[in-house]
Amino acid sequence: MEADGKDSDPSRIPLGKVPGRAAQPGPTVDDMSDHRIAPVVPDVPAAPVEAGEAVTSVFPVVAHEPPYYAVVFTSLRTEEDTGYNATAERMGELVQEIPGFLGEDSARTPGGLSITIAYFRDLAGIERWRQNAEHRKAKEHGRAHWYERYSLHIARVEHSHGFQRADR
Repeated sequence: MEADGKDSDPSRIPLGKVPGRAAQPGPTVDDMSDHRIAPVVPDVPAAPVEAGEAVTSVFPVVAHEPPYYAVVFTSLRTEEDTGYNATAERMGELVQEIPGFLGEDSARTPGGLSITIAYFRDLAGIERWRQNAEHRKAKEHGRAHWYERYSLHIARVEHSHGFQRADR
């Protein structure tokens, strides 16, 4: 907590007060948590989707038999987005060609924080994706134009399970 009572990250930018972003943080899960409630994006867009615009589903990747790996990419974008959606769509197609790729989940808050989790069977698949020439070019362009900041974490998944309501 800051002296003024506002949450902040280590960069000293108060939560929800990112330069160039007007959104306020959403409500928290409960009084004992600082985790924000994520907005739900409809499975089918309410309005027609423009060419190159990404469509987000609310269905999570199914649970796989462990062990496998999760690559967590958390980012905050700049105001520049020329070509971003087309590149993101292309990367989504391209990663599916990587042996061992299991799927990905992605979400974005109204304040601009994006989280994408890509799942791979093994570290070799992650390395193949990291070394892919087209992916490397997109990462370089992203650092130069699309991202204010990002972090990447790779974690080994030791336990995994899922749930789906029977009536859906």
